[in-house]
Formats: sequence, structure tokens, C-alpha cells
Amino acid sequence: MHARDDTATAPDWRQLPPAVQVDAAVEGFRMLADPTRLRMLWLLCGAEYDVTSLAAAVGIARPAVSQHLGKLRLAGLVATRRDGRRAVYRARGTHVRNLLDEAIGAAVHHLGGIPDDELV
Repeated sequence: MHARDDTATAPDWRQLPPAVQVDAAVEGFRMLADPTRLRMLWLLCGAEYDVTSLAAAVGIARPAVSQHLGKLRLAGLVATRRDGRRAVYRARGTHVRNLLDEAIGAAVHHLGGIPDDELV
């Protein structure tokens, strides 16, 4: 999904959103400003992962993955569920997928359309 001019569902850009919403959005963007967290969240948009499999997929140590997941969870970007003794993580809702899709789409546009396999 990419930005489009849809005035029926578009926000009123002339009115500022409430401060609490701005603060939550800023915190979400702060979490996405880290390349490792962005890569992890990208993968979590496509499938569920436990810490071990996510660490292997992004190539970093399990403790670092756990710390990043904790931050993403506090920001409301990931959800967790128990699967036996392990915790399984996933992106929290389609709004997270849409946000990442828009961010990567904007990067592709800015960079002049480089191939997807060179982006993440």
C-alpha cells in the first residue's frame, strides 16, 4: 500500500493530532531508526519468530535480539505469544506492515529504484 490522495479517509492535515499520539508516533519512528530493529521488524511482518531463529536470520547474538524485541514491544510494534516454553514474536497489525512498506518504498523512490535484494 502506498500513499495516495483519498480525501474520503484522509486525516485533516490542517489540525494537529493530540500530543499523546505524536509522542507515540515519535517513539515508533525512534525504534525504526535502528537498522537491526528495522530488519527484525521486516522479518516479523512476514512470519513469527522466536529469539533463536530471529537471531540466526539477522546474524546477531540472542541477547541483542532480546533487547531489541523488548524495545519494539514497548513501542507497540510487536506482539508475543507463548508456544510451550518459548516466546514467539510477530509484527503487531497491518499498520506496522504498512508503515514499513511505505518507509522502504520511499527509500526505493529516493534511491532511484535500486533492487529489493539490496535494500534490507
